[in-house]
Amino acid sequence: MKTLCIRNARRPGHDAALRFRVSIDTGSGLITAVEPDTGAPSGADTEVDARGAMLLAGAIDCHVHFREPGLTHKATIATESRAAIAGGVTSYIEMPNTKPPTVTAEAWQQKMDIAASTSMANYAFFIGATDTNLDTLRRTDYTRVPGVKLFMGSSTGNMLVDSDAALRSLFQGLPEGVRIAIHAEDQATIDEANARLNPGGDAPVALHSEIRPVEACTRSTAKALALAEEYGRPVTICHVTTADELAMVAACPQATAEVSPHHLMWCSDDYPRKGSRIKMNPSVKDDYHRDALRQALRRGVGIGFLATDHAPHEAAAKATGTVADASGAPVVQFALPWLLTHFPADRVEEYYCRRPAEAMGIEGRGRIAPGCHADIVLAEECDWTVADTDVHSLCGWTPLAGERLGWRITRVWVNGHETYSHGAFSPASAAQPLRFNKKH
Repeated sequence: MKTLCIRNARRPGHDAALRFRVSIDTGSGLITAVEPDTGAPSGADTEVDARGAMLLAGAIDCHVHFREPGLTHKATIATESRAAIAGGVTSYIEMPNTKPPTVTAEAWQQKMDIAASTSMANYAFFIGATDTNLDTLRRTDYTRVPGVKLFMGSSTGNMLVDSDAALRSLFQGLPEGVRIAIHAEDQATIDEANARLNPGGDAPVALHSEIRPVEACTRSTAKALALAEEYGRPVTICHVTTADELAMVAACPQATAEVSPHHLMWCSDDYPRKGSRIKMNPSVKDDYHRDALRQALRRGVGIGFLATDHAPHEAAAKATGTVADASGAPVVQFALPWLLTHFPADRVEEYYCRRPAEAMGIEGRGRIAPGCHADIVLAEECDWTVADTDVHSLCGWTPLAGERLGWRITRVWVNGHETYSHGAFSPASAAQPLRFNKKH
């Protein structure tokens, strides 16, 4: 048995003068001990001096778009998992709107095979709901699949499910305990606003937040929550953007609110300086709603967990400055450093590491504790400004370019093996498929 000890590290929520050490069995990739570091020899085969850096559980991002297969001109599992690792994200769950969409067992297995060969981070993949694939969803092994993604009221391709009959069949017909992750925006509301505000199709991007307004979110979320309560179905409302939705989700025992860091970062006032780089669905809202999300995170109420909705596009697809530009932003590499800059480290670790694992039933991850997988991040305080040249995503840009951050990710271990150190990646991957403690 080979052992590793990471010592002289700070931990979130503890006095800055207190140091900890974490012992790891590198054969099993599991943490064996977490204790105050007295300075005594650890007896480990290898010791790493953290030099007072903050030691965190690896972040778990339950909402990313890595674009493979079919959209590999935008991103690949290889490139985006490297970006994730550089941002301290050691596990991710990827969404089904690729080409072909992940709505069959065969399409899901194709992604698993690609990830097994190329992913640097631990991985799992949602399966998507359509009007016609309920039998497939019933047969799915939900110890390997985290749940079902539902585009309810607003989507592209064949994954839009908005008829009452199809929705009721889905909420009622899935095996007990299977979670539905829901993109909730009301298409009729969006269509009416688009016809009124964008008759020529080239309105300025700042109108995107009015074309996809608060009401589009609240109307669809209300419908989703009513179904969740009626059928006792656990649901996640993805990328919540409004104070109204936080309150609605808090009142529904079956529901969890997922909030994306970019909706904490920006509001509609930021279009003049960020342009289409912050065009995303759901749209950023005004500062009242952004500030409500920030306050909820600071207070530790209302938010279930954080997830980035990382969504790369080529820079040219963001170039016109109009609502015709592509929606989505690549942020997985910089979310954790930004969160550490603006929120207490213990709050960040709770909502971007531990709570995602608990909500999704991910076994043995999201915590620094004996018996857990050694997915570990060291972060150091420093003053730096993000640039597009820092980006590891294939698209080569980020909406955080120009933002000053106070933290940088310096070293990352995945399953006890060092995967990233001061800008350099390991040539070999230690990534594993995620497992879920579901009944089905």
